[in-house]
Amino acid sequence: MATLLVSDTSVLIDLERGGMLEALFRLPFDVGVPDLMYEREIKTWDGPDLVANGLLVMHLEPDGVALAQDYRARDPRLSLPDAFALALAKSGEHMLLAGDGALRALADVEGVEHHGVLWVLDQFEEAGLLTDVQLLDGLTAISAHPRCRLPKDEVKKRLTAYRRPAKSE
Repeated sequence: MATLLVSDTSVLIDLERGGMLEALFRLPFDVGVPDLMYEREIKTWDGPDLVANGLLVMHLEPDGVALAQDYRARDPRLSLPDAFALALAKSGEHMLLAGDGALRALADVEGVEHHGVLWVLDQFEEAGLLTDVQLLDGLTAISAHPRCRLPKDEVKKRLTAYRRPAKSE
């Protein structure tokens, strides 16, 4: 089995905004979400298509549910679906894809490896799945959205890199 990335909803939304969501399932990772998150946030938002593309909908065992409830009690800023995503990543020793700052901070405390949208874009570039033009257009669309919370300096660096002419060999 490939490395599993447990995603929060915000990462999936950002990738969809950038027209890059389908590429996520071509990376050498499995991508999953907790069943509670799927039912509450993803099912009516292209959920069946995402499952058809390879999204795994994963069940959290009772100990994991208790862990998610503990996370919510420790940080009420976390949504229940985000707490479930962190608990799933922690209990299965998976990587977490998260855009939410509070979720990432708690993942740090819990020793859960986590990455965000920019890391995913780096993976697309490394794997040669998207061209610089596709990456430029996608990140431009994501960063132009009023709810974008990506670090401006990192976005600027990548946009500049994607604009560079291709190296000749």
